This record gives sequence, structure tokens and C-alpha cells, in this order.
Amino acid sequence: MTESIASSTAAVPARRGRRLLLLIVLPLCLLVGVLMMYLHGGRYVETDNAYVRADKVPVSAEVSGRVAQVLVRENQHVEAGQPLFRIDSAPFDIAVAKAEAQRGQVRADLAALQASYHETRAQLALRQTRSNFSQKEERRQAQLLDKQYISAATFDTAQQASDVAAQEVRVLEQELKRMTEMLGGSVDTPIESHPSFKAAQAELDDALLNQRRALVRASIAGTVSNLPKPGQYLGAGTMALALVGSDAPWVEANFPETDLTHVRPGQAVEVHIDLYPDQVWHASVESLSPATGSEFSVIPAQNATGNWVKIVQRIPVRIQLQMEEGAPPLQAGLSTEVEIDTGYRRKLTDLL
Repeated sequence: MTESIASSTAAVPARRGRRLLLLIVLPLCLLVGVLMMYLHGGRYVETDNAYVRADKVPVSAEVSGRVAQVLVRENQHVEAGQPLFRIDSAPFDIAVAKAEAQRGQVRADLAALQASYHETRAQLALRQTRSNFSQKEERRQAQLLDKQYISAATFDTAQQASDVAAQEVRVLEQELKRMTEMLGGSVDTPIESHPSFKAAQAELDDALLNQRRALVRASIAGTVSNLPKPGQYLGAGTMALALVGSDAPWVEANFPETDLTHVRPGQAVEVHIDLYPDQVWHASVESLSPATGSEFSVIPAQNATGNWVKIVQRIPVRIQLQMEEGAPPLQAGLSTEVEIDTGYRRKLTDLL
């Protein structure tokens, strides 16, 4: 019985120690652990609502016509400026020839007008000489008439000849003025500066531009898809193929608005792409969208209605990938997971 009492006495401190461990030490350790998790939390924000994006350029013909030749293959990589397809240029070649002929005709007409101007000036000088002679003759006949050496009819004839010669001079002067206006204000103005020649040159330039536009080139480097078929007719402005840029892909991550409190441009980002699960892509925050995704929807939510439920909005964040040498190619639309290091540190005062 003495041994039983002794064992019971010894068991009391053991039970007290276990009770102290369960009621004080374990909750205290749990509280410290939760506190440490809180202080180290909030630095990283992540989402799997993120996708690889790239520039998508719809390539269209600037002139109407039939596709004569396709110069690339489906899903082929092309460089900026590389020819993609050619439109039948026969109508544009004819337009160029017609515009060149029209410009040549305008040049010939202006040169002929300049020659006519100089010819008219020579005629004016001749008529001016005749007019001066007629005026002298009229004065001589007037003197003879005063002395009654000639009849009045003879004087009238001389006077009429003088008036006609003076009128012919005035007519030629007006003709020279008209020609000067037709030549652009001066007979010495170069033909290339004349408005008619400039108009003809503009018509030729327009025809040459359309002729060059018959060959459609890539505006950026990328991959082509949905190519047109030879013989297919394309209207001006009609989308002919799709060109997906490959030079600078980025990631568009759609974060809930509550996660972006401490996100700023320039912060480091780790990107995991589902297509390459064993590779980590380094990136940085480039910019945040000026509006939520719902603001860009075709039919935005009408929150002014009576049936309203608050929904956490998502804001697109543009993340610029660091394309390292030897990295595998990326296709637009690939699913990714991103994690942004905001560098934010929580404080105990935040709990207050």
C-alpha cells in the first residue's frame, strides 16, 4: 500500500506537466507559429489565371484583286518585310502605263504652250511695228488733209488702218496674258512646277503605289496562319491571313483586385508555363491595366440595377518575359502560373 501511495504521488507532477504542455506551451507555440506566418505572409501574390500573349496582326490587302501567288507556307516563321503573297498586278501595270502617258501628254502640251507664247510675242512685236507705222501714216495724212492735198476718204482709210493695228496689238497682249496664266504665272516657270504636271505626277505616283501594294509584306516578325488560296479574290481591307508576332511575347495575368495592393511596375516575377513544367521563366511587372476586365467587356455589368451582388473584380497585369538564349518557343494563349514578389513586409502594428 505504501508503494501505491508513492506511485500516485509521483504521477501528480507528471499529469501537471502534461496539462501545462497542452494548455499553455502548445497554444503558445501555435500562436507564435501563426504570428510568424502572418509576418512573413503577404509578400508574394500568385494566380493561375494568366496566359501568354503576343502581337496578333490581321494582314489585309490594300488593293483589290485576285491572289496570283502565295509566297509562304502555313505556320511558317517570317521576318519583318518578307513578302507573303502577291496580287495580280496586270490592272496596276496598265494604270501605271496610262498615268505615264498622261504625264507625257501634259508635258508636251505645256511645252507647246510655251512655244506658242514665244511665237505670239514675236507676232506682237510685228503688230506693234505695224501699229507705229500706221499711227505715223495717220498723222501724215492728217497734215495733208489740213492742206487739202488729199480727200477725206483717203484720211479715213489711214485712220482705220491705224485703229485696226492698235486693236490687234491689244488682242495679242491679252492673248499673252492668258498664256502666262495658263503657264502658272510665268513662261519661265519649269514644267515640273506647273499644277497640271503635278496633278499628272500625282496620278502616276498613285498608280505606282498601287502597283507596289500588289506585293503584300509582313509588318512584323512572326508566324503566319490561315493563308489565302491562289485565285482567291480579295477586296481592299479584307483580312487575308493572321500574323502572330514572336519577338516579344508577354504574360497577361488577371489578379483579383484585393491582391494588387502592393503590386508595382518593375517587381520581379516567376512564371511557370504549363507546356514546360520543368522550366522557370524570369519576368517583371511591366504595367497594370487602367481598368478592370469587366470594363472592357462588350456588355459591362449594370451595377445600378436593384439586383446587385458584389463580386471581386480582376485587373489585368502585363508581365514582360525575359527571353533567355536557348529558351523554347512560346505560343500565344499558353496557360501559365505567375508569382509576383512585392517585397512587402507585414508588421505587428498592422494587427492594431
